[in-house]
Amino acid sequence: MLNNTNQIIYGKHPVTEALKEELPLEKILLLQGTHGEFEKFLREECREKSIPLQQVPKELLNKLAKGNNHQGVIAFAAPIEYQDLKGLLPFLVHNDKPPLFLLLDRVTDVRNLGAIARSAELLGVDAVIVSAKHRAKIDEEAIKASAGALLKLPLCREQSLNSALEILKENGIKIAAADSKNGTPVQQVDFNQPMAIVLGSEDEGVHPALLAKCDYRFRIPQSGTIDSFNVSVAAGIVLYEVYNQRIR
Repeated sequence: MLNNTNQIIYGKHPVTEALKEELPLEKILLLQGTHGEFEKFLREECREKSIPLQQVPKELLNKLAKGNNHQGVIAFAAPIEYQDLKGLLPFLVHNDKPPLFLLLDRVTDVRNLGAIARSAELLGVDAVIVSAKHRAKIDEEAIKASAGALLKLPLCREQSLNSALEILKENGIKIAAADSKNGTPVQQVDFNQPMAIVLGSEDEGVHPALLAKCDYRFRIPQSGTIDSFNVSVAAGIVLYEVYNQRIR
């Protein structure tokens, strides 16, 4: 059944139906040690739909289900509907203006995610791309921090960010990633072309495998001695630079 208050679906049949009906799901938790046809079905569906699937102890499932019969599986309903990147691209690539994507690598704080989405919506980003794993959960707190921007922006959840960059490059999108150590000043990047901007986690930055696929690496000039900007602040600065270049 569906618990509207906590946005939880529990039980094998309800979770199966939610997947078949393609309801937006944020995550699925499966009892540790589960095998067989149901486990195989879940893995295939979650892989195809880029839904995180995690095996957890029975105690956690019992706690979340609050006495209800979870049958070893619980799904969290997503408050938004994720978009398919491949399906979205044709509408954006052939638009009148060059498309602008924002790809977030391991941004795990919901308030940062919300603040980034708010800036993205205000400054002309066409779609935000996140990984299915290792990122902030899209929940009420994130939506509140975004001032509702997460309900307006197309959000693509991809199984692999490497694959997402390959798809973008195949469609003529240039990739620019934040690199505080080896990047050129952000003002020197030409953003008047189809572009995807990659921002990484505050502690580790953009993953080296993603950096290797980028056409440009940029940094935000600074005069202070602190290592780097907060990722949501950096997003606002970079996106405003893109906005300024494009309106000029």
